[in-house]
Order: sequence, then structure tokens, then C-alpha cells
Amino acid sequence: MSRTAQGARARARIEVTAAIKEEARRQLADEGAARLSLRAVARELGMVSSALYRYFPSRDDLLTALIIDAYDSLGERAETAHAAVVAGAGAGTGANAAEPAAPAEPAAPAGPVERWVAVCEAVRGWALAHPHEYALIYGSPVPGYHAPQSTVPAAARVGLLLIGIVRDAHQGPGLAELPLPAELRAEAERIAADLAPDLPPAAAAALVSAWAELYGLVGFELFGQFHRVVEDREPFFRHAVTRLALGVGLRPPHDDPH
Repeated sequence: MSRTAQGARARARIEVTAAIKEEARRQLADEGAARLSLRAVARELGMVSSALYRYFPSRDDLLTALIIDAYDSLGERAETAHAAVVAGAGAGTGANAAEPAAPAEPAAPAGPVERWVAVCEAVRGWALAHPHEYALIYGSPVPGYHAPQSTVPAAARVGLLLIGIVRDAHQGPGLAELPLPAELRAEAERIAADLAPDLPPAAAAALVSAWAELYGLVGFELFGQFHRVVEDREPFFRHAVTRLALGVGLRPPHDDPH
């Protein structure tokens, strides 16, 4: 087979795979993950089921692909927001994008709390824009489905970003001292050894708690638990995740430990 033919087949496979995933996402929105059906996807795409099985041998394989895509999309949104705040908002741009920006004083580097809040707000923004995909990865478990190890790298992207912010603070200005009850010390040391051996055990344990609280905040808003409780949700969320930042030991701006 010629390279041209091989390239055409590869492109066709990519296009069909994308179409299958897109239809599956539509079904997630309409029916929920538990009712996702390969036969229904094939029918909507005008394919015979046997043809679809060449792309995804089972429903679980399709679910896994959708889950990895969702985690990667969320991770990319968080990483992009973090990179933007680190680079400095508006750096190198003018009022007219076609004109070079006027020289400006170098912006102060983004502090750890600012970086943390930017990542958390990106998570919330992605969830609000992709509610059904968020429900797939952080909602109720799909009956009979067990996520394979292949989902872990994508699922870890946001967590690793938050760990990196805390690590930079620990190695730079330092972390605030956090209380650690004696009965939690052994577990905190185990968590630190598994997730971030270079962080104090108290900070590692606080990170796991903050990670859970972040997704709890997002889930409460997304799934309606804040209805008639919190109305102005954006500033509420920003305040809440700022408190989470302080809870993992990040120091607020202008708080010099020295």
C-alpha cells in the first residue's frame, strides 16, 4: 500500500473516531453515561454495529476514551489558565492587536495564591461549559464500569498542577505552618510519600482535602445544590478557593515570613 493510501486511511479513521465520540457525547447529554449504547451510536451514524466495534470493541472502551478526553480537556484548560497568569495578563499586547505594545514596566510575578485561584477558576469554567463531561468524570459512577489505569495520567493533570504550585511556594517563600493532629500524622506521611515526598506531610494532607473541596464546590454549583442558597456564585467561588489556598499553606500576597 502506498504512503498516500495509508495516510488517507489514517485520516479516515481519525475522522470516524471523532464522529463516534461526538455522537457518544450527545448521548451522554440526552441519556446519561449508564445508558450509552454502541448500537445506538452506530445507528445514529448510519453504521453497522460490527463496523463500530473495529474502533471501540466495547462500551467500556468508548467510555474510557471519552473519560480520557474529558480529563485532558479539563487539564488543558487549567494548564492554559495557569500559564497565562504566570506570563502576566496582557503582556506584549496593545489596544490594537496589529500594533506593537507600548513598553511597560515588567509585571510582578504571579504569587502562589493567584496561580492557585486561576487554576481553580479554570476548573469551574470548564465544568460550566461541559456539564455532561464533568458529570462523566466527577458524577455518579457508571454501573459496571471500572476505569482502567490508562485514565490516570489525564486525571492527574489538575492535581499535579496544584501540587506544583504548593511545591514552588515551599521551595520559594515558604509555606505557612499547618496544624497536624497526632492521629493523622501517619496517614499524612503516607500521603506525602505517595504524592509529593518533598512537601511537609501536613501540606500534602491539606492538598488532598482541598482537591476534594474544590470539586465539591464545582459539583454543588453544577448539580443545583446552591439553588436559592448562593446566588452570586463567581465571587463566592473565588473567595472559597482562596481560603483553600491558605488552607494548604500558601501565603497571601505581601505576607513575608522573613
